[in-house]
Amino acid sequence: MKPIERIFHAVLFEVLAVTLAIIVLATFTNHHVGSLSGTMIVVATMAMAWNFIYNWCFDRIVTGDKTKRSLVLRVVHTIIFQAGLLIFTIPVIAFLLGISLWQALIMDIGVTICITIYAFLYNLTYDHTRAFIVRERAIAN
Repeated sequence: MKPIERIFHAVLFEVLAVTLAIIVLATFTNHHVGSLSGTMIVVATMAMAWNFIYNWCFDRIVTGDKTKRSLVLRVVHTIIFQAGLLIFTIPVIAFLLGISLWQALIMDIGVTICITIYAFLYNLTYDHTRAFIVRERAIAN
């Protein structure tokens, strides 16, 4: 993918992820959509920053060919990433929504589960849609 498509992929992912999180939380909590929107935008921004910092540090510690990383290492990488993100976002969610840390933990875990499933489906759909478009363009030319 070219850089512009990477940007499109990332922005579309985040817009849809924030929208999904707001819908899920609005469905299962008593919080106002406006409060949830602001909170999820802050959380998404934190997630992007944490993603950059965490992966930069991880790549400095775990060197070598990234394509040779084991499944176990990839699972550990993901678990540490999500745990670190929860540590940062739980107090922010609690503060912004005026709820307890326990309530924020439950909300954040729920969002994390939804976003993990969404990320899998989003990337699967994106990759197949992109392949279809590229194939159709090649046929047309």
